[in-house]
Amino acid sequence: MATMVSMASAKNITKEKITILVLGDSLTAGYGLDKGLSFPAKLQVRLNEIGMDVAVVNGGVSGDTSAGGLARIGWLLNPRPDAVIIEIGANDGLRGLDPASTRDNIDAIIGMLKGANIPVLLTGMQAPPNLGRDYGAEFNSIYPEMAAIHGTVYYPFYLEGVAAVPELNQKDGIHPNAQGVDIIVGAMLPSVRQLIEQIK
Repeated sequence: MATMVSMASAKNITKEKITILVLGDSLTAGYGLDKGLSFPAKLQVRLNEIGMDVAVVNGGVSGDTSAGGLARIGWLLNPRPDAVIIEIGANDGLRGLDPASTRDNIDAIIGMLKGANIPVLLTGMQAPPNLGRDYGAEFNSIYPEMAAIHGTVYYPFYLEGVAAVPELNQKDGIHPNAQGVDIIVGAMLPSVRQLIEQIK
């Protein structure tokens, strides 16, 4: 069993703060929330509270698709982050875009990051049920397939425990409120720590 690298030892090796970029859409950007209540902001606070010297960069753009994420990822890597969390594709599903194109875009994003030796945490998304079983099955398979092919850290569903729970979402029923974001951060924290352990 591989030895797990503690955050303290990683910090001693790098001698500087670790930076994690979150590439995403409105779920990352913090649509409808004050700046300090977005997922990246709350994740940073939580990591700092448990003694990890980590800065989390908000690379979310409301309305963005996987194609938009692919178009932006190059300039988001300057300055180079130590790791990247990918939360992209929800708008592809909402718009009923071709899952094959979404798969290709996510494949290209991860490929670019792997080429730069940047560890990745891929978060999954699910298609809206009104698009039908066939579309849902094809779309939902993208994320586990990409994680398996590229060997990334994988969190199966970004909105786990929050989706379709009225009290955890804003009035639109789509975007988490501050309490919902807290649940997402807490549930994803073990995967984020796994991501940090991959930083060299």
